[in-house]
Amino acid sequence: MLEEFKKFALRGNVVDLAVGVIIGAAFGAIVTSAVQDLFMPAIGAITGGLDFSNYYLPLSSKVQTGLAYTEAKKQGAVLGYGQFLTVLLNFVIVAFVLFMVIRAMNRLQHAEDKKPEAVAEVPADVKLLGEIRDILATKPKV
Repeated sequence: MLEEFKKFALRGNVVDLAVGVIIGAAFGAIVTSAVQDLFMPAIGAITGGLDFSNYYLPLSSKVQTGLAYTEAKKQGAVLGYGQFLTVLLNFVIVAFVLFMVIRAMNRLQHAEDKKPEAVAEVPADVKLLGEIRDILATKPKV
């Protein structure tokens, strides 16, 4: 059983999947940082200094208005639509970047497919036989 597990775990597909998951997690962290640290502050500046992460609707009378989202969650039920907007923007950015990467890969693949193959040099004996055939084809039949 140990040998069978070793064969399974070291198969190329499993290793490729593990690498993909690790790279995906790292990429997710980069995109999350880009959204939270670059895009959302810029959007906030454009909209007059609004911080989307603190937008919420209190669903409980215990929640005081004007609190930060994390503090409001501690007091009671809140609908955090600002957090949802941030995550939605994060998803759109990830989807767009993946679209661009796959599009570039497809273009490279098509460019590779369109490359003309190098024409192999015809051997001398085959060339000579072709010339003989052509000469015989032009001779009148008797």
